[in-house]
Amino acid sequence: MRRFTVKRRGTKSASGSVWTIILLLPLFFSSLLSAQVPAEYFKQNCSSCHTIGGGRLTGPDLKNLADRQSRDWLINWMLDPEGVLKSGDPYSAKLQKEARGAVMTRSPGMTRNLAVALLDLIDEESKLDKSQFAGTQISDRPLLPEDIAEGRALFLGTMKLKNGGPSCVGCHTVNSMQGLGGGRLGLNLTRAYARLEGRKGLSAWLVSPPSLVMNPIFKEYPIDEEEVLPLVAFLKNETERDEPENATAMINFLLYGIGGAVVLLVLFDLLWNKRFRAVRQPMVSESYHK
Repeated sequence: MRRFTVKRRGTKSASGSVWTIILLLPLFFSSLLSAQVPAEYFKQNCSSCHTIGGGRLTGPDLKNLADRQSRDWLINWMLDPEGVLKSGDPYSAKLQKEARGAVMTRSPGMTRNLAVALLDLIDEESKLDKSQFAGTQISDRPLLPEDIAEGRALFLGTMKLKNGGPSCVGCHTVNSMQGLGGGRLGLNLTRAYARLEGRKGLSAWLVSPPSLVMNPIFKEYPIDEEEVLPLVAFLKNETERDEPENATAMINFLLYGIGGAVVLLVLFDLLWNKRFRAVRQPMVSESYHK
């Protein structure tokens, strides 16, 4: 009896230790993840507009950001940039002017704690000779007709992206496209090269697209660095051509949609008539024989 009691106590003690470890594991892993969150967050949500030591993109280079504004101001700006701008703050107005009118919006999931963690990250990266967020290194060689052709094939999906991501045409269009044009879920990219201020800004956007739709997709299936330059070449060419928007494509899309709806309605009508006769005729026949 004593042996049985001792064994149960030992088991209970061991069981308690196991449960303690299990309960502490989430805290352990969450501490590891929290250390990684700022860097991952910056890459996915900030690097398309900012570098740390790599020069200006759409937004300013963030190297030594702490020397420009107080931490309280920076946190308030990250939490509600549009609100700070609307308040008449002169420094935010200066930022907007330097960005040629582009307005920073609140990043998804931004909290005060995350803002503090990001500012700490920027401070640490600013001390390095070369930050991991110095920006995408893309060749500055002249863009060739072959680059434009390859970029067009990647955009249209006739050439698949190496990492398995969806082709651009599924969500975007450019004015030179014929037929039904491209997708309408995303922006028309005809003037994207100009809007993002050239090769460097557009490359950063392609590597880490910040939109809520594109971000989770291209986080898993990123555009390969060798594919960035051809896409830049294609979109630069579209900006330079600057063709008027193809209204025919939208009209064709509407006509095909209406035509398809009519065909479906006719098919449903034919199927329903057959079903109706299959039920009605036996009932009529049965009542007639009675």
